[in-house]
Amino acid sequence: MVMKRKVLCLALAALMVLGLLSGCGGSGAGGGQGSADKGDAPGASGEANDGGKVLNIYVWNQEFQEKFNANYPEVEKLSNDKSITYLKDGTEVHWIVNPNQDGVYQQKLDEALSKQASAPADEKIDMFLVEADYALKYIDPDVNVALPISQLGITAADVPNQYKYTLEAVTTADGEIRGLSYQATPGMLVYRRSIAQAVLGTDDPETVAAAVADWDKFYETAEKMKAGGYYMYSGRADTYRVYSNNVSAPWVDGNTVVVDQNMMNWVERSMKDTQEGINNNVPGQWIDEWNKDMGPDSKVFCFFLPAWGLDVCIKPNVEGTNAAQDWAVCPSPQGFYWGGTWLIAANGTDNVSQVKDIMLKMTSDRDILRSLAVNNGEMSNDQPLMEELAQSPDFGIDLLGGQNYIGVLSDAAASISLANVSPYDQGCTEEFQNTFGDYFNGKIDLEKAKANFETAIGERYPELKSGGVRWPE
Repeated sequence: MVMKRKVLCLALAALMVLGLLSGCGGSGAGGGQGSADKGDAPGASGEANDGGKVLNIYVWNQEFQEKFNANYPEVEKLSNDKSITYLKDGTEVHWIVNPNQDGVYQQKLDEALSKQASAPADEKIDMFLVEADYALKYIDPDVNVALPISQLGITAADVPNQYKYTLEAVTTADGEIRGLSYQATPGMLVYRRSIAQAVLGTDDPETVAAAVADWDKFYETAEKMKAGGYYMYSGRADTYRVYSNNVSAPWVDGNTVVVDQNMMNWVERSMKDTQEGINNNVPGQWIDEWNKDMGPDSKVFCFFLPAWGLDVCIKPNVEGTNAAQDWAVCPSPQGFYWGGTWLIAANGTDNVSQVKDIMLKMTSDRDILRSLAVNNGEMSNDQPLMEELAQSPDFGIDLLGGQNYIGVLSDAAASISLANVSPYDQGCTEEFQNTFGDYFNGKIDLEKAKANFETAIGERYPELKSGGVRWPE
């Protein structure tokens, strides 16, 4: 796995080297020059220190920011525009937000990390967030931008309840853990109770679960939905993660992009569902059409989402409407996961103690994790706590009419495997869906879609161009 990461990390490592060279002539705050003089790995970004009065956190949206502001006990107040969080000791937490789509977040983060060694103290990155789709890129020891948690004074014994896969995902070949997560992200089927009642005669989760127990059952139910004037799901992107999480190997082998047969199965099934009116032909997620399909007037039956999707996706589109409690959940016809957010301590931070405290409290404090489950619909990263809530008759959330969603997810969370994750997942996922969009809409044929994907990947990852793309036979 380390060898497969090397090519992608070269570009980031090169940026880090430039950052070190530019910092060698100055006395940069935080000991940047000292670290460079020691001849550390290409990503060395300056010695970690304490005492900084500005704590800079890079994020791709406000999700973690809002959870931090609501739950971290050291928060005192927010600035009027909420871009700065003031802690009780006077530290200012600055949130640097860049969108995840099209690699923008990574690009901005890479640029900032390249300047870490020579950056003034108040501009140093102290912590940044990563997703499963590209976590491997940033935890690579050769790039050396992520501090091992051991250098913060955190050991595995401090986080004994976290799901095993969330630690394995950010553990490097040298055995160092380089990040911590506050959530687990197994997937489930989130469905509309009123449509279940209209078509299936009941909204009971166990009955609905039997009606979507596997793909054959799912499509039998889909035909009933269609006959009743409803769509089974919104669009092709909704099922993408179910297929991509069940591939046989990572996206990249050496420097060759490998398209798994399961991805072509997704293409074939998506085209069929679009042509037959099983889905609503919404072209993507996080767009107006997708949001409307979750709204009170929608005729879309279900969505494939992890627990965080309840609060982030469904709730904003139904809050204050008659659909606010018109939801329930059951297992997906095939297991999957989606996303996951890890907190990474940046090499060169001048706020070591505060970063340590934030990472520990937000990912292992039981009161905070319970609050995230109760108030935000999270699958929190505490396996015993989630198993306890799964069995609790008193636990449920209003969005689901009081249903206990943890009970649906508990077993699935314990079985998540990231064995086939690669550093290229975000780019391959985005380009695959984007380039096949014109095929689904009848503008190009299948061979042209394949050719367009090959071109797009070569442009996004020039280091993979020579390896080409291998398609299933």
